[in-house]
Parts: sequence; structure tokens; C-alpha cells
Amino acid sequence: MSLLFKSFSTTFAVLLTFSLLASTILFIIIKWGSFRKSNNLPKLPPGPSPWPIVGNIPELLKNKPPFHWMAGIMKKIDTAIACFSLGSVHVIVVNSPELARDFLHNHDTEFASRPFTMATEYSSRGFLSMVVSPTGPQWKKIRKMYTTELMTPTRHRWLLEKRDHEADNYVSFILNQCNSSSDGSVVNVRTALRHYAINVVRKIVFNRRYFGKGRKDGGPGEEEEEHVKTIFTVLRHLYAFCISDFLPWMRVFDIQGHEKIVKEAMGIFNKYHDPIIEERIKQRKNGDIQEPEDLLDVMISLKEANGKSLLSEEEIKAQCIVRAVLWVDSRTTSLEWAVAHMINKPEMLQKATDEIDRVVGKQRLIQESDIPQLNYIKACGKESLRLHPITPFNLPHVAMSNTIVGGYFIPKGSQILLGRRGLGRNPKVWEDPLVFKPERFFNDKSCKIELMEPELRLITLSSGKRACPGIALGTALSVMALGRILQGFSWSVPATDKMIDLSELQNEFEMSKPLHAHAKPRLPAATYDAIA
Repeated sequence: MSLLFKSFSTTFAVLLTFSLLASTILFIIIKWGSFRKSNNLPKLPPGPSPWPIVGNIPELLKNKPPFHWMAGIMKKIDTAIACFSLGSVHVIVVNSPELARDFLHNHDTEFASRPFTMATEYSSRGFLSMVVSPTGPQWKKIRKMYTTELMTPTRHRWLLEKRDHEADNYVSFILNQCNSSSDGSVVNVRTALRHYAINVVRKIVFNRRYFGKGRKDGGPGEEEEEHVKTIFTVLRHLYAFCISDFLPWMRVFDIQGHEKIVKEAMGIFNKYHDPIIEERIKQRKNGDIQEPEDLLDVMISLKEANGKSLLSEEEIKAQCIVRAVLWVDSRTTSLEWAVAHMINKPEMLQKATDEIDRVVGKQRLIQESDIPQLNYIKACGKESLRLHPITPFNLPHVAMSNTIVGGYFIPKGSQILLGRRGLGRNPKVWEDPLVFKPERFFNDKSCKIELMEPELRLITLSSGKRACPGIALGTALSVMALGRILQGFSWSVPATDKMIDLSELQNEFEMSKPLHAHAKPRLPAATYDAIA
């Protein structure tokens, strides 16, 4: 009886505490609403009516995936900006380039922070990296390090040989598969693209292509396949509307299983990254390394004015993880879509190879120095980023103060999500938005195409204070990946199919099936011999 009474008392106390808390929050909400009305403050952006305390979280859990539900709401009420209340957080979705520019150009300083989330905490080892960290001393420190040491034009040129080496291996890998038959062979394009992109990252960060033995044909081994799979796992969960990010008291329950997934993924990163980093730090302390060979060496060697290391071991590990995740993501997925669209439209494929043959010829492979002249190739890459982003939204921006944008009230703490798909497929901005049409970026014959989109009609490499400092690397990776795969090989639909299937994976933005296409070498044998 005593235990029963104690149990009842504890339960009653919890319920009473929760009721008082709920009443208090509801009272604050009502008073705040009355205060805003009495002071004639602008309204929040339109959106679904929230429940007390939890906001629109019940609808979020009921309607999966969340981005489809949000897009449906915005279409229903015919708005390019909407407010969704998740717990006490206002999540503002923006699908208008004019409003996007207002947020990130006119009010850049007010929206320069990032939210605290479970996945970003794990992936950045406690917010030690730059991309996902909230604004503060740590963010400023790491951003300065990137802009003055890691991502400078001089450093970019310094790493050119490593990038070239992996671009050559990329062509060799596909060629080795084609050589199994005199008439070419069917190639997994997704594997080739992803392997190339992460190889570049591994090479410039760790000065290695493989964590294990790799494959004789230049392709990924089991370790590399696991590493790439982990990258995309983390990417999908980075800002995946985890309920505990909006209702922190629910984190202990992990009702969506996100925390378990992210923990396991981080364990895989640690398995591959940490031994390399720890050994390299030890070697530098022992004087075994004199001149830096890669970005890891550079980060270890950086010193403060007093001679102490600029970055701790944990900070270095955090940069290596975030670089791997964010340098591989949208480029490889969107480029797989680009190749698929072009194979289904042979005249487009011909136009691309004609440009390459005119600019580069067939006696040598594309080099990064050719990129400024490969405008149609860049247009194809940009069009695929517009039509097929890998994530529905850009990385969120957080309001650091109460702000008025576009005539709407944006409360402090609100999260601003620029819709990658909403902007890229906005019918008020793009003619035939669902059609893959690279020509839309050419205004006249002298037009020079850049992957950056300053007008924010689509999201490529972000903008403002949170813009990616690795624009040169991102451009090089994208253009070289697409340019070399088109220059080196003739592509066609496999004999077993009539067309490449362009359907999406359910609830994701990837192709429903990895792109398999028939490849046949199109250059003289001597051109390939030069990279053997």
C-alpha cells in the first residue's frame, strides 16, 4: 500500500507539474498574441494552426515525409512563405527568390546562426566545426581558419595535382569496366560519381584514396563503400525534423530512432578517420613530418600567436567529418540525374560532347583550366542542381533577433528554410520548371555560366555569411565529374531497356534505382594511355 501510494503521488506530481507548465506556456502565448495585436505588429507568415505546446508536430508525424506535407500546405494556401510551429520554434519555409534575397542579403546578419540539433551536435563533435555551428567565437575562429588557410586560392592550386590524380583514376575506373568487352559495357554511374567525389576529399584531406586495399580496377573496396554509405546517412539526418530538437525533453525516448542511427554512423566515421588523425598528430610531434602534404597536415601545423596549436584534436576530427559529408552530397546526386537526362535526350548529349571536342579536343582529357570555357557543361550541372537537389531545404538559418522581413514578423529563434526544390521548381520563376533544359541559363551567345546563383532563384552553394568557402572546389568537382564522364565515353541506354527510368526514390530525391548505362570509349587509345 505504501509503494502504491508513493507511485500515485509521483505520477500526480508529474501530471501537476506538466499541467502547470502547459498552462504557463499557453498563458504566455495568449499574452504575447494580445501584445502583438495591441501594438499593431505584423503577422507571422501564413501556415497551419498550431496545437498548444507541441505546435504542428502531430501533423508532422502523421504526414511523412515532412517536406511533402509542407509543400502541400503552401500550395493549398497559395503562398511562397509559410510558418510551421514545431514545439516553441517557428519554422519559416521560403520558396520565393525575392524573399530569399531579403533574408540572406538584406538581413544577412540577423539570420547568420544555425540551430542546435542532435545530429549536428554529434557530427560536429559538439559544434566544433564551421558549417553547422551556431554563430559565436567558435564559428568565427573556424571560419577565419578556412578563409585564410584551408580554402584560399593558393591552397586550391597547391592541391591541384591531387585532384588531377583522382580525376584520372575516375576515367580509368570506368575504362577498366568497358574493356571487359570490345563493344563497351554497362556501368554503375552512381558508384563512379560518388567514388570520384569522395576520393578527391580523401586525397586532399588524408592524402589517400583507400581506407583498405581497394579494388584492382580502381574502384571502391568494402571500407570505401561503407564510408560513402555513412556520409549519405548523416546527410539525411542532419536536419531531418527530429522531434527532440523541438521538444528537448523527449530526447531520452528517441521515438524516431534518429539518435541511434546518427551515433552508429559517427562510430563508422571514427573507425576510419580517428586512427589516421591521431597517428599524424603523433608523427608531427615527433618531427617525422616536415612539410604538409594535405589539409590534415595543414590543420595540425597551424599555430596561435603564442605558439600553441590553433586546433585541438577534437576540432581537427570535426572538420574532417563535415568536409566529407558536405563536399560529396548534392554534386554526385544531381550529376547522376544530369547524365540520366542527357542519355534520354541524345541531342543534348551530342551538344555537350561537341562543346568538349571544340574546347579540349580528343588528344587530351579535360583539365580544370578548361572549366571557364565549358559553359554548356556547367549549364547542365546547374540545371540538375535546380531540378534535382538532394535535400528539400538549404541548411537552416536562425533569427538572432525579432525581425520584419517581407512585411512579416519573424520572431527571434525562428528557423529559416530556403526550399531547394520550392525555389528550383517555382513556376513563377522558371518556364517549364519540370523540364530538364540547360539552355534556360543562356541569355545570349556571350553568356558565361557560373554554378553560383546570387539571385537565389535556386540554391547551389548558399549565400551571405554562411556561404560555402569552398566554391572553387565545389565548381571543380562538379564540372570535372560531368565533363570527363561525357568526354571519355559514349553513353546509351542498356540494351535491356528503352529509356532510362527517371522516377524518384520514395520519400527521397535520389533516382529510384542507381543509374546503369552502357559506356563505350570515344577517345583515341593514346589519350587513355596517358593516364594509365
